[in-house]
Amino acid sequence: MKKNYKVLLLVLLLAFASCSFTSKSFDNPDKDKLLIQVITYVLQQGHFDPIELNDAFSAELFDGYLTRVDPVKRYFHHSDYKEFEKYKTDIDDQLKTFDITFFNVVHERMLKRIEEAKVIYKEVLSQPFDYNADETYETDYDKSNYVTSKKQMKERWRKQLKFSTLTNYDDIYEQEKIAKEKDASHVMKTEAEIEKEAREATLKSIDIYFNDSIDDLTREEWFSMYVNAIVEEFDPHTYYLAPRDKEGFDTQMSGKLEGIGARLTKRMDYIKIVELISGGPAWRSQLLEVEDVILKVKQEDEETPVDIVGMRISDAIKYIKGPKGTKVTLTIKKVDGTIKDITIVRDVVELGETYAKASVVEKDDKKFGIINLPRFYVDFDDYKNLNAAIDVREEIERLKAEGMEGLILDLRNNGGGSLPAVVEMAGLFIKEGPVVQVRSTGSPKRVLADTDKSITWDGPLVILVNELSASASEIMAAAMQDYKRAIIIGSKQTYGKGTVQTVFPLNDIVRNNTSGDLGALAYTIQKYYRINGGSVQLEGVKSDVQVPGRFSFIDIGEKEKENPLPYDEIDPATYNVWDSYFDYDKTISKSKERMSSNNQLKMIEDNARWVKSKIDETVFSLNYKTYKKQLDVNEEESKRFDAISDYKTNLTFKPSAYERQLFESDTTNLQEKRERWYTSLSKDVYVEEAVNVLEDLKMAYGIKKVAKVKD
Repeated sequence: MKKNYKVLLLVLLLAFASCSFTSKSFDNPDKDKLLIQVITYVLQQGHFDPIELNDAFSAELFDGYLTRVDPVKRYFHHSDYKEFEKYKTDIDDQLKTFDITFFNVVHERMLKRIEEAKVIYKEVLSQPFDYNADETYETDYDKSNYVTSKKQMKERWRKQLKFSTLTNYDDIYEQEKIAKEKDASHVMKTEAEIEKEAREATLKSIDIYFNDSIDDLTREEWFSMYVNAIVEEFDPHTYYLAPRDKEGFDTQMSGKLEGIGARLTKRMDYIKIVELISGGPAWRSQLLEVEDVILKVKQEDEETPVDIVGMRISDAIKYIKGPKGTKVTLTIKKVDGTIKDITIVRDVVELGETYAKASVVEKDDKKFGIINLPRFYVDFDDYKNLNAAIDVREEIERLKAEGMEGLILDLRNNGGGSLPAVVEMAGLFIKEGPVVQVRSTGSPKRVLADTDKSITWDGPLVILVNELSASASEIMAAAMQDYKRAIIIGSKQTYGKGTVQTVFPLNDIVRNNTSGDLGALAYTIQKYYRINGGSVQLEGVKSDVQVPGRFSFIDIGEKEKENPLPYDEIDPATYNVWDSYFDYDKTISKSKERMSSNNQLKMIEDNARWVKSKIDETVFSLNYKTYKKQLDVNEEESKRFDAISDYKTNLTFKPSAYERQLFESDTTNLQEKRERWYTSLSKDVYVEEAVNVLEDLKMAYGIKKVAKVKD
C-alpha cells in the first residue's frame, strides 16, 4: 500500500501542477475555498469510481447536508427549506468554481435557528410535563416534516424534551422505590417532585449540550461537516479529517486508548458502539455490545448524568474517557430497545490486546486449537516485529507442539486491516497460489499471491465469521473457501466491504500554502476481488454452514450504507483447489443437520427475531403508566432469553506451554484476561460446532487416506 500511495501522490502532484490553476489560487486567503478546490480535484483524479458533479449529485448533496446538520428537524423551518431549495441543483456548479454560497446561507440560518432553539427549550423546560396525558412520540425522524410555524417548532421541542425527560423520571421513581424497600421509614418523593427533578436534569444536560458542543463549534468544524457531506457522496468509506480530527486520528494510532475500551461512531443524533477492544474494560465487563447506543454518561462523583444525544462525538468521548481506575456509568439503549445503566471501571487499553491469541481446546481425549484474531495488524516500519501473519504462525507452531488435531481461526468482529498481512497469513495454509485480486481505475488487475511453498498447517481448518467480519477478514475467508481449504461457519454473509482506502494529507498537494493545515482525506482507491473473480462488495462471503446470530435480522453491513460502490466481477485467477483427503461436502451436510436441531441456536434465532421486532417499533407513549407498562413487558419478554448466556459446552480451554511460562512472570494480568476469554469460549455454541466439524474432517481424512492407500 505504501508503494501505491507514493505513486498516487506523484500522479496527483504532476496532474495538479499541470492543470490550469493559477498561482493566485494558492494565495487565496479563503481557506474554505482552497479546501474545496483541493478535495474535489483529488477525488476526481484519485478516487476509484469518481462521480460526475452534475445536477443529480447536487440534489443528493443538498438532502444529505441538511440531514447532517439538522437530522431531527428541530432547527430549520419549512420556509428555510424552500429558501435553500433554490440551490438544490446549483451546488455542483458552485463546487466547480470553489463557491461556498450554499454553505454560507445554510450556516448563517443555522446559527440563527440555534439561538431561537435556546429560548424554546428553556421555555419548555420551565413548565411541568403532564405524564398522565395520552400522547405519543415518533422516533423515526424521516416521517417528520419541517415545521411551518414557531408554534409547531415549540411543540416539536416539547415532545422531544418530554421523551428525553421520561427516562429521568423513571430512573428517579425506581430509585425512590428501592429506597423505600430498603427503609420503610423513607418518605418517597411526590410525583410533582420527581417530575421537577427529572426536568431539571434534562435542562442541565441540554445546557451542557449547547454550551459545550453547539456553541463551541468553530466555523472550521461546521465547514468540515459540509466537506464530509460532499465526499461521502462518493462512497461511505471516503471521509474528510479536519486538522483537529486528524490529530485525534494520529493519537489513536499511538498504541494506547484510555477509557472504557470501545470505538464509537455517530449516526444521526446518536453515539453508537462499533467495536469493543479485546481485553479492554468494556469487553471484560461483558455488559456492552456492538450496536449499543450510549444515551447518557455519569461520573462517579456526580449525581446527574449528562445527556449526550445530539452531542459531537469528540465532546461525548470527553465525558466517556477518564483516568484509569475511575468509574463511569453509561445509560445504554440496547439493540432490543431496553434501556440499562452500566457501570465500567476505566483502564488503560493496550492495543496489544487486539493481537492474535490462542488456546488449546480439549474435548474428551482429543486436542484442537483456536486462534482469535481481532484485526489484521502490521507495522510497515517494522514488518518483521509486528505482523498478524507472523504472530498467527507462531501460535500455530505452539498449538502443534500441544498435539493439535484441528484449528479454528476466529475472525468474528474482525473489521479488517493490512492486505499484505492477509496474503502472508493465507500462505500459512496453502502451498502457493493467488490469494486476492486488486483493481485500480484505469489499471489492469493485480494478483497478490503466496509464493512461499512451505505450509505451517495442513490439517483440518474452520474459520468463524459473522456480519461484522469485514474487509481483510473477508479476503481471508473467501480465499480459504475458494481453495476449499477451510469450512466457513457463521452468518448468512459477512459485512460486504470490498474496497481499499488510503489517507492522503492534503498539505502534500499544495505548495507554499499560507492557509494553514488543510487536514487529510481518506478515500477509496481500489476494489479487491476473490480469486474466483467475484467481489465481496455488498455480497460479503456466504458461510458454508449458516447459523443464526444476534444480527441475523438487523440491517447491518455495507448494503445499509449510503452510496456504496456496486458489486461486480472480473476474470478468475488461476488456482488449484486444495489437494487433500477431506470430504468437505459431507462434512458441511452433517454440520447443517446438527445445527437445524440445536436448541441453543433456535433460542438465539428467536431472540434475534424479537430484537428486530423491537427495533421496528418507533412510536412511544409519553404517558408514564403506558410507557412503564411497555418497559415492564419488554423486560419480562427478554428474560426468556437469559438462558442463552447459561449455555455450557463440554469443551475445556487451556493455555499453551508458552503462555503458561508467561503467566509466571506476568505483570499485566494476562492470566486473568485469558481466564475470562476461556469462560466466554466455554459458552460459545459456534466454537462447539467448529470443533464438531474439525472432528468430522479428521475422521473423513482418515477414512479417505486409508482408502487411497488400499487403491
